[in-house]
Amino acid sequence: MDTKNTLTVPLAIVVAGLLIAGAIFFSRGGVPSFPKGATGEENAPVPTAAAPMRPVDATDHIKGNPNAELVIVEYSDTECPFCKRFHETMQQVIDEYGKSGKVAWVYRHFPLEQLHAKARSEAEATECAAELGGNTGFWKYLDELFRVTPSNDGLPAAELAGIAGRAGLDRAAFEACRASGRHAKRVQTDYDDAVASGGSGTPWSIILAKDGKKVPINGAQPYETVKQTIDALLKKI
Repeated sequence: MDTKNTLTVPLAIVVAGLLIAGAIFFSRGGVPSFPKGATGEENAPVPTAAAPMRPVDATDHIKGNPNAELVIVEYSDTECPFCKRFHETMQQVIDEYGKSGKVAWVYRHFPLEQLHAKARSEAEATECAAELGGNTGFWKYLDELFRVTPSNDGLPAAELAGIAGRAGLDRAAFEACRASGRHAKRVQTDYDDAVASGGSGTPWSIILAKDGKKVPINGAQPYETVKQTIDALLKKI
């Protein structure tokens, strides 16, 4: 970009001001939000009033018992470093509460393209993994993707097929699926649901209890914090 050196400092100040103002605007929308990094989340581009989230159904990607006492619905971006961290937290949650059927994990897409240009394409890739390998194939692919990506668009696009191979999927069929773009609508539906349900950054999660209670989790909260919330909810069931 051609820019005079004399404009560099004022422009940086203006941009910084806009970012701060944007973070404040999010916080006034009824959903707790902070500047990027303050709570381990990355801000979404468009704020919205909270609305009922899409009910969990058989089309969702679920790890654990679908009839669990608590279901954690996570809206995530595969290139978000905070999502990578929270993915490990959720794996710990399932390790402790999933086998007993107390907690299940639902993954939905929330690719923030303004921050991560590769996120939407990667989200569609996980849907191709689901198409070819079912629920098991989806989770194998997603877990491996989060394991190898350095985040912030650092994962080479060519690596997506390699992940498919390591997940036991047919690479040729996987690449054909990706080229078709047939899962773009599914990813957009998840994105829209994330925003409509009050999501203002990634990761954005909601704990659903059988009594209808909903408890939000903003950002990449540490395992100890999530565990305390889960234990408190389970005691009331």
